[in-house]
Amino acid sequence: MGKPTGFLEYKRELPKTIDPKERINNYKEFYEPFPLEKSKNQAARCMDCGIPFCHSGCPLGNIIPEFNDAAYKEDWKLATEILLSTNNFPEFTGRICPAPCEASCVLGINQPPVAIEHIEKTIAEQAFELGYMKPNPPKNRTGKNVAIVGSGPAGLAAAAQLNKAGHWVTVFERADRIGGLLRYGIPDFKLDKEIVDRRINLMQSEGIIFKPNSNVGFNVSVEELKEKFDAIVLAGGSTIPNDFLKNVNGRNLKGIHFAMDFLTQNNKRVAGDSIDEKEVITAKGKNVIVLGGGDTGSDCVGTSNRHGATSITQFEIMWKPDSPENGLNPVWPEWPTILRTSSSHEEGCERLWAINTKEFIGENDQVTGVKVVELEWTLPKDGSRPSFVEKTETERILPADLVLFATGFSHPKHDGVLAQLGVELNERGNVKAENYKTSVDNVFVAGDMGRGQSLVVWAIAEGRECARVVDEALMGKSLLEARDESMYMV
Repeated sequence: MGKPTGFLEYKRELPKTIDPKERINNYKEFYEPFPLEKSKNQAARCMDCGIPFCHSGCPLGNIIPEFNDAAYKEDWKLATEILLSTNNFPEFTGRICPAPCEASCVLGINQPPVAIEHIEKTIAEQAFELGYMKPNPPKNRTGKNVAIVGSGPAGLAAAAQLNKAGHWVTVFERADRIGGLLRYGIPDFKLDKEIVDRRINLMQSEGIIFKPNSNVGFNVSVEELKEKFDAIVLAGGSTIPNDFLKNVNGRNLKGIHFAMDFLTQNNKRVAGDSIDEKEVITAKGKNVIVLGGGDTGSDCVGTSNRHGATSITQFEIMWKPDSPENGLNPVWPEWPTILRTSSSHEEGCERLWAINTKEFIGENDQVTGVKVVELEWTLPKDGSRPSFVEKTETERILPADLVLFATGFSHPKHDGVLAQLGVELNERGNVKAENYKTSVDNVFVAGDMGRGQSLVVWAIAEGRECARVVDEALMGKSLLEARDESMYMV
């Protein structure tokens, strides 16, 4: 514990952001410099609790009080070692994680919680700046070869751990660049792609082979993988979007797109790729409606603002999160159901709750509006499912030139690698697995492809755990770090 009185002396403070009117003119990360002395003070707020609930809030099991203590003492080498012992990519999670650890912080009971995510990012950036984050290839190789299908956070974490164990690792990615969701699902203003490239370059220096434009099951043979590799890890993510409104009138009008198509294309444009003018999805000068109130919807809002949208409205079918009095808000240390306002919302957006889409209106095969109705939710106290009815006389049509579906994902793509491997699927359409082992020998699964859509931090955690299981299967035992499952409530 760096400073026993730190939580009494310092208030929670985070880096200031660039003015929204200025930052929407580009796609750069928009946090102003934050003096290390202030980060040190934030680390001093950690109370080194007898029972650090932040551990159970973090899917990775980050050793938070210890790295806070090292950060307070400005021992960045030790802080880096502690952080990397549980998290392969703190520079990612320090930027894009929703920080369930902070929701579980004991100080958060009656004060703003410790700024754990910011401290994590600070340690990671100090590690790169001071040379502690450098290539560390294994001294000995096992001679075993492992194929990773998918280069998102789960695939990258599995690759890093298996390479650390001494196996030869090849990562196959269907897209033209490595990174999966990190590359094409998250806007640059939240995660600059130079940060992703920096990590990929480091992993290549450690001996990991990356093969973009390699769609296993299509232009890369599954039989070839089975023949050349001792194990295969499926980490392709949950990629089939939910289309809850597929039967709604007007669904096939032009101007209605899935969020990931919009975000992926925009990230390609930011990277300098040229897109056929006929294929460009732009919000410039348009009335934009985003269906879905989660992080992906928020990313659509921020991107639309940068395009120069005329108006942006975000729908959420659920009620507006308010006070815990409705009986559905978990209490500390669980993840709270509260109103969250993202940086994209701050840049300009109208948010509507308890709204249902009834019909898409169009002219000349182009969407021009969305017919909606307000909902009245019943929130039972006995734990049964909430229900809703439509409010009478609340139907109205909102103007819309661009509609973006940010309503989540249902399961991974089934044709291609999954079908050709013959892995068994569960009732939700995800890859069925027991302890990361699929129904096919020497084929494993990690991340959203097995657990369903989830957080980046969960994908990293699963990639790490899957790697340990693979290593054990190949070698009879594994020296890779194991996570204590008994301590987790998330």
